[in-house]
Amino acid sequence: MTALHIDEIRSRAEADFPRVVDVLSQKIALKSVSSQGITGEHMRRSAEFVARELRKVGVGARVVQSSNPDGTPGAYEVVGSKIVDSSAPTVLLYAHHDVQPVPDPAAWNTEPFAATEVDGRLYGRGSCDDGGGIAIHSGALAILGGDLKVNIKVFIEGEEEMGSPSFIPFIEAHRDEFDSDVIIVADSGNWSAGTPSLTTSLRGNTSMDATIRVLRHPVHSGQYGGLILDANTLAAMLVASMYDGQGSLIVPGLVSGDPVGGLQRDLDEAAVREDTSVVDDYIFAGTGSLASRLWSKPSVTVIGWDAQPVDTSFNVIADATRIRLSLRTAPGQRPEEAQQALGDFLLAHAPHGAEVTVTPLENGMGWAMDPDAEATRDALEAMKQAFGVDPINKGEGGSIPFIPELQRLFPKAQVLVTGPEDPKSNAHSPNESISISGLRNNIVAEALLLDKLGC
Repeated sequence: MTALHIDEIRSRAEADFPRVVDVLSQKIALKSVSSQGITGEHMRRSAEFVARELRKVGVGARVVQSSNPDGTPGAYEVVGSKIVDSSAPTVLLYAHHDVQPVPDPAAWNTEPFAATEVDGRLYGRGSCDDGGGIAIHSGALAILGGDLKVNIKVFIEGEEEMGSPSFIPFIEAHRDEFDSDVIIVADSGNWSAGTPSLTTSLRGNTSMDATIRVLRHPVHSGQYGGLILDANTLAAMLVASMYDGQGSLIVPGLVSGDPVGGLQRDLDEAAVREDTSVVDDYIFAGTGSLASRLWSKPSVTVIGWDAQPVDTSFNVIADATRIRLSLRTAPGQRPEEAQQALGDFLLAHAPHGAEVTVTPLENGMGWAMDPDAEATRDALEAMKQAFGVDPINKGEGGSIPFIPELQRLFPKAQVLVTGPEDPKSNAHSPNESISISGLRNNIVAEALLLDKLGC
C-alpha cells in the first residue's frame, strides 16, 4: 500500500491543530486528579470526555470501570478500537487521563487548571503528562481518517499517577482489548522541543521503610545528650553509609549499567542545572556520564521521614524514627533483588548498634527497548521526517512498571515509548507545560508512523 506523502500529512495536521489544542485545553480544565479519588465523579467525567473525543476521530471508545485486586471498584478506563482490515497490523495506543495534584497553586505563574499559552508553550496541569499523549493520538487519527491502514486499539488509563493498582487485573479481564502487534506508549518525551526521541529504557523501582530505634522511650537531651545519639542522627548516619565521597551508591548487589543502545549524546550539564533549578554551588553526585547516572545506574531517595516538626520541637532525644526509601534500579535488574540488597545493607550497617528493622514495599520492573525491531526503525524514520532532524534516543530515570507487564503479557508485541514532554515541561511540578510546536511535530510523527506500519 502506498504511504501518504509528508506534505499531505503536514497540511492535514495544520488544519486540524486548532481542534487538538482546544481538546487539550478542555482536558486541563477537568481537574482529573486521581489522588482525590479514582472512583470520583470528576474522574468519570474525565474518562467520558476522552471517550467522546476519540469517537469523533473514528474510534469506538467507551468507559469501563476497573476492579481493584480486592474486588472494590477501581479506575474509570477508556477502551476502544477501529478495525479497518482483519489482516492488517494492530496498534495499541496508550495514554492516561489522570493527572497529578496541585499542592500549592501559588507556586504557579498561571492558573493550574486553565490552559494558558505563554511564549509558545501551553501551561496547565496535565498539559504534557499526559493530556499531551491523548492529544497526539487524537491528532494522528484525525489526520489519517479514512486513509488509516492499521487496526487501532486504545487504552487511556485512569490511575497511572496512583501506581496502576488495577492495571494487570483489567488487562487480564480484557485481553482482546490489548492484543496487538505494536504498542505505542505516549507517556514519555523528547530530547528537546525540537529534537525527537524514542525512550530506550526505563529504570525500575522499589521502596521500603526502615525504622531506626535507639531507646524504648524518649529521654531528656540535656541529661543524656553526648552519650546517646538521637534516632534521627542515627538514621542520617545510616543513609550516609550508602554512599562514597563522590555520592555514588556503594550498596553491594545493586546493578549499574550503561545507556541502552549506546550513548548518542550526553546530557548538557548547564541545561540540567537550569532545568532542575539546583542551587549554584551544588556538585552533581556520582561518576560517569550524566545520562548513565540518570538512566541506567541506581539511585536512592529518602522520600519520607518521621521526625518532630521544628515549630513543635523540644529538648528530647528521639527514641525512634522511620524513613521511607525509594530505590530506582538499572533497567535490567529485578526489583525484588535490589530491594533485598538494600535491606540487607541497612541491617548490616546499623550505626552504633541501633536497632534497624526493614519493611519491604512495592516493586516495579524496569524496561529496555528492542533497538532492532521493525517498528523501532519505522518510528525513528517518522520522527526524522516530522521534526526535520535526526532523533537522539534517550533513557528515562523514572519508571513505568506497566510497560514490562504489557511486554510479559503480550511478548510478540513491539513496544515503543514516545511522548509529549521535553526538559522544560515540569511534569509533576509547578508550571507544567507542553511545547506547542513540539506537540504539532509529535502528531505528525505518530501519523507518519501509523501510516508506515500499514504499508
